[in-house]
Amino acid sequence: MAHNILDLDPENRYKPARGRLLVSEPYLPDPYFRRTVVLLCDHNEEGSFGFVLNRHMDMAVNELMENMPPIGSQVSIGGPVQSGNLYYLHTLGLRIEGSQEVVDGVFMGGDYEQLRGVLTADRKLTKHVRFFVGYSGWSKDQLDKEISEKSWLVSQGDKKRIMDVRTADLWGGTLRAMGKSFAPLANFPDDPSLN
Repeated sequence: MAHNILDLDPENRYKPARGRLLVSEPYLPDPYFRRTVVLLCDHNEEGSFGFVLNRHMDMAVNELMENMPPIGSQVSIGGPVQSGNLYYLHTLGLRIEGSQEVVDGVFMGGDYEQLRGVLTADRKLTKHVRFFVGYSGWSKDQLDKEISEKSWLVSQGDKKRIMDVRTADLWGGTLRAMGKSFAPLANFPDDPSLN
């Protein structure tokens, strides 16, 4: 564990698991995952998958999906895998049959027609749903290897951080919330060569 507040290489406190957040290291060279926060929806011996929480499209879900009420809900880019498919997280719990709890109070998937019906009946419930195009996936042992190569930090997930689409700097805010040894990473320049 890093004890020096100026140490820019703190140790992960957590292991990857369902409901945890992956926070990209500030110097991750991959342009797709640069400064992203990913909710891990599953992590097991076969691989891992989740959704990028802080990449958004300039398109509402009702512009993507036929028969969706005009709810204007923003769509996020969940990742590069199966980017032609729509996925969703919600806090509607078991009101949506077939949904699976990812972390306390946050559920994934479930019956799409039932979700559409709930949102058609009460558009105020839109704030309880996040839509994603595509997902992020890792094959067996790939994520563990990337973590050991210092590509990702692992943090606890919580409903507010996962479901709030209005947070301007989710990446920096998550790093600062991880503690004083991680906070300096949030101020790391986008391009260190320009300093």
